[in-house]
Amino acid sequence: MTDIREYLRDHVLIFDGAFGTYYSQRIDQASGSCELANVDHPDLVGEIHREYLIAGAQALKTNTFGAYASLVGGPEKQAEIIWKGLSLAEEALRDYRELDSAPGNRPVYIFADLGPAPGDTPEQKAEQYIKAAELFLQAGAKHFLFETQTVTDGLVEAARYIKKQRPDAFILVSFGVLPDGYSTAGQFYRQMILEALESGYVDLAGLNCVSSPGHMAKLLGKLPEELLLRIAAMPNAGYPVVRGFRTFFDGSAKYFQGTMKRFLDMGIRVLGGCCGTTPDYIRGLAELAADQVVVPHDYTSPYQGEGENPREGEAYHGTINRLLTKLRRGKRVIAVELDSPRNAELDRFMEGAKRLQAAGVDTLTIADCPIAQARMDSTLLACKVKRELDLDVIPHMTCRDRNVNATKALLLGGHAEGIRNVLVITGDPIPTAERDEVKTVYQFNSRKLMSFVSSLNQEEFHPDPYGIFGALNVNAKNFSVELDRAKEKMENGCMGFLTQPVLTEQAIQNLKQAKAELEGAYILAGLIPVISERNGRFMDQEINGISVPEEMIESFHGLDREQGEALGRKYVNDIYHEIKEYTDGVYLMTPFQRIGLMEGIVRDLLQE
Repeated sequence: MTDIREYLRDHVLIFDGAFGTYYSQRIDQASGSCELANVDHPDLVGEIHREYLIAGAQALKTNTFGAYASLVGGPEKQAEIIWKGLSLAEEALRDYRELDSAPGNRPVYIFADLGPAPGDTPEQKAEQYIKAAELFLQAGAKHFLFETQTVTDGLVEAARYIKKQRPDAFILVSFGVLPDGYSTAGQFYRQMILEALESGYVDLAGLNCVSSPGHMAKLLGKLPEELLLRIAAMPNAGYPVVRGFRTFFDGSAKYFQGTMKRFLDMGIRVLGGCCGTTPDYIRGLAELAADQVVVPHDYTSPYQGEGENPREGEAYHGTINRLLTKLRRGKRVIAVELDSPRNAELDRFMEGAKRLQAAGVDTLTIADCPIAQARMDSTLLACKVKRELDLDVIPHMTCRDRNVNATKALLLGGHAEGIRNVLVITGDPIPTAERDEVKTVYQFNSRKLMSFVSSLNQEEFHPDPYGIFGALNVNAKNFSVELDRAKEKMENGCMGFLTQPVLTEQAIQNLKQAKAELEGAYILAGLIPVISERNGRFMDQEINGISVPEEMIESFHGLDREQGEALGRKYVNDIYHEIKEYTDGVYLMTPFQRIGLMEGIVRDLLQE
């Protein structure tokens, strides 16, 4: 059979359609994962493969999209599904070849198909991909498709493994993104495609699923012309509708065929269909491509052995962001956190912000519903402060309460209102008693959300991007793990950290270590004045991330309010002198909205 790279040089390659949605139409009693049909309904699996082949498909995906041990019932079941899935596709191809109507000169390629791997970290995902790929390689697979991916985590590692085991393997990686180009994990399609192709291990990359042909064509049409020759497009039939408890695709095969012509006109020569695309859709697509004349192109594998080909990018260093400009010039900054109101009354908050601005703070930070209790939205309030006071504000943004669409919408609105910095954090969990009524989102973790903001900076906000800050818990019991997470945050676009309060000797030592290891990151050391014995004990025992030394707590015993504030102010100044050389500024937290106390502390710091 003609090698796939040689075939692509002069031809368009047509993939089959969506096995899963077509299978669900064909069998009412289907239950569990579609992949189990390889074992439970092998005759139907083979029949569906043959229908797509008869319709004109030249690339057949195995029915193994979710063939991961944790999803199908364990390693033994995974191996059975993968081996059976590959053999059913091969058997269907043999049966098709025996048909009188089958053209004898048309090559057909079988692709080992894998969807997103389970796992919370890139390492866990890579392990799952490699295990599945190993089973496919043992069964004789040569062509691989990693489809409907929302992140690049683990994909390059898996492709590297496959190429080292079988250098002539052909690897296609395809991403599923919304019509605006972002995946549900907040990754931008262009960045993911480039990362895959520039790794040196991936032969083709592209888009599939989620978007309709029209929206996908708009996205791919924005890619450089020379890149389109290494792009695959496999859109959905359209957008689904729900009737009762079932999902249907009511798109038109004729419309799909007409819209797919746009991809051929761009020069894309690997086409197929995803959800809702039955054999009728693929038949129209094959007819469309039959007479397509393509410009010869060399598809020699980019894999050249053991070498690496990392991609490097340059961060934008503009001067519009006043806070970052000051940090980049080596000037120390003072940030003060002020909690937003629990109700609609703003006078006290705005008066406090004015007083802190007059005292000389560089920026105000506003927490995003701390302790998972609803307060006035931090970003909307930041917009008001920026607009009315022209004071720089860093709104906190948690992963807890918003999905990717709501997050993007908020970032777009904040940017339009002049917000240029954001503190990205995971967010406090909702108290147990409220979980049945108040639902968390957590579509992101803090690192993924930072990556999302970073991608928006490149695609939407350049050359006036957001400054991305993160949290650093200097009171973490296992600080080495905290540092590793901080480094991952920097890899995802974080440029600085606001730390939890520094009150103990261990926190000071951790801060020193962070400054030494987080090279290039700005660090604003958290400082909070303890104001009473009760306040200190409450923070130590009941607020996550804060540790207060017992001797400090006891030193407030018997003090009145004025004496307590004076002692708290002294502790802040003493700690500041000890940590100053390891920081780029301070992040002051206001206890009980005591603006007068914070004004005094800010004056002390500015006198240094």
